[in-house]
This record gives sequence, structure tokens and C-alpha cells, in this order.
Amino acid sequence: MSEESRAMRAPNALRRPSKFIAYMRKYWFVYMLVLPGLVFMLVFDYGPMYGILLAFKDYSPRLGVWGSPWAGLSHFREMLVDPNFIRAFKNTVLINLYNLAFGFTFNVFLALMINELKIKKVKPVVQTCVYLPYFLSWVIFAGLVQVFLEYPSSADIGGVVNQVIAALGGQPVDFLKNPAMFRTILVITNIIKTAGYSTIVYLAAISGIDPALYESAAIDGANRKDMLLHITIPRILPSVMIMLILQLASLFISNFDQVYNLYNNYVLSTGDVLSTYIYRISLGGSGTNFELSTAMNLVLNTMGLIVVLGANKFVEKLDVQGIF
Repeated sequence: MSEESRAMRAPNALRRPSKFIAYMRKYWFVYMLVLPGLVFMLVFDYGPMYGILLAFKDYSPRLGVWGSPWAGLSHFREMLVDPNFIRAFKNTVLINLYNLAFGFTFNVFLALMINELKIKKVKPVVQTCVYLPYFLSWVIFAGLVQVFLEYPSSADIGGVVNQVIAALGGQPVDFLKNPAMFRTILVITNIIKTAGYSTIVYLAAISGIDPALYESAAIDGANRKDMLLHITIPRILPSVMIMLILQLASLFISNFDQVYNLYNNYVLSTGDVLSTYIYRISLGGSGTNFELSTAMNLVLNTMGLIVVLGANKFVEKLDVQGIF
């Protein structure tokens, strides 16, 4: 670098701190608004990250996280040969793929159908009905599911579903103890509970579409189907892709609240997922294997990050804006 260029860069380098100070003085109030959220994130999100060390240590409560001896990758090797982990991993991925294939597409379909309702008095009623289940906790919602699917015994006549089956001449089914049906129950109950709330994003995107496009299409002779396929769907596609990427982030992470409140020992072969398995080996009473559970969480979240980055790259190649 020549002496002349160095001399030109020196004043600019000196000006930068003064510009930064002037900028902070001008917009200090904005940064004060951000400060509480930033402190909260540093304390509760980044602060506990030192606990990742447990995955590489033989943890001793007496010695603490820092003082416990290093174990290398032994916990990761233990994880890969654990048949219960492999079973839970398979169940988690399958259930999330079913939710993606049926739940995600149904959310988009439901938003489009709600938007097509033109009767002003009917539309708010439908929206309220589909939003309501989301505001119930999984404890309450799972209790309702169990009541509806209850198997008849000597003391009662069973739930509504089995009463209908019996009235039609069929045999009652013990739904919640049938491993072959449990994944289906999880997917359907998840759709019922979350579909309405998920439509809010798509309805907001639809409301941002210029009405002039629909008016022009109507003048050109387009019907409702043509407007849906050629105006509505293409213009909400960016929102759909962003929601798809966010859902892919949880491909290896299951809904603990839902599964924990619905599963039992009869359906562990198809219903035991990673979150419930990790809970059982760490805090759920069958052990305190914090090292193995931390190793599992570290691997699964890393895999989720890789999937999100890959999906975002793929979406960008489709000429649709991603989340990065």
C-alpha cells in the first residue's frame, strides 16, 4: 500500500468512532427500547449455552459443569448405538413428515377457503371456530381427545367416536392403545389444534394483495378459480415458503406437550419421540443421564440448522425470497 493511500485512510479511520458516537447520541432512545430484549436474550438464550459442555463430559453434580472430567465423544457413540434413540428418532421424523405433508398443506388450503367466504356474517364465525382450539393448552385438549376416543368398559359406554361405531354395527376400537393408529391421531389432533392459528399469516399475506388485480381479472373474464390459481397463490408463495422453512427447522424436534399427554406404554413403538425419550432419561424418573440428553439435543439442533440452511438455499434457487 502506498503512502498516499495510507494517508487518505487515516482520517477516515479517525472519523469512524466520532460518527458512531454521534449516531448513538442521536438514536439513543431507540437502542434503549431494544436493550431489555437484548439483555433478556443474552441472559436466557446465550447464557445457558455453556451447558453444551455436558455432552463432552462425565458430569458430576459435586464438581459442576466446569470441574467435571472430559469424556470426549463417548456420549455421541453411546447415542448412535442406543436402540431406543434410533426408535425415537424414526418416530419423530415420520410424525413431522406427516405433519408437513398433511398439516402444512391443510393450513394453506384452510386459509384460501376462509378467504373465499364472501358472506360477512359467516366468515368471522368460521375464523373464531378454527382459532379457538389453539388457545387451549395441550393438557386440556388431550383430555378432550381422550374423552372422545375413550374405549368402552363395564363402567361406561365409551367416547363419542366408539358410540357412533357401535351404533353403526361396528366393534369399538381402543384408539389410544393401538400403535398402528397413534401417529395418525397425533397428526389429526395437531391439525385440529393449530391449523386455525397458522392461517393468520396466510390471510395477512392475502389481505396485502392489490384488489385492482382481481378487478382487472374479472373484467378479462376470469372466474374465482382462475383468480385463486393465478393471483392469490403466486402472491402468497413467499409467505408459504418462509413458513415451510420454519417448519423444517423442527423436523427433528417433536411437540413434547402433545405426545406426553397422549402416549402410554402401549404405543411406545410408534409414539415415543425424541423429546419424550430425552425427558425420560434426564428428568423423567428413569435416570439422570444429562450428558446423553445434552448430546442428543446438540446433534438434533445442529441437524435442524443444516436443514433450514439447505431449504433456504433451495428456495432462493426457485427465485423466492427465503428467511436469510
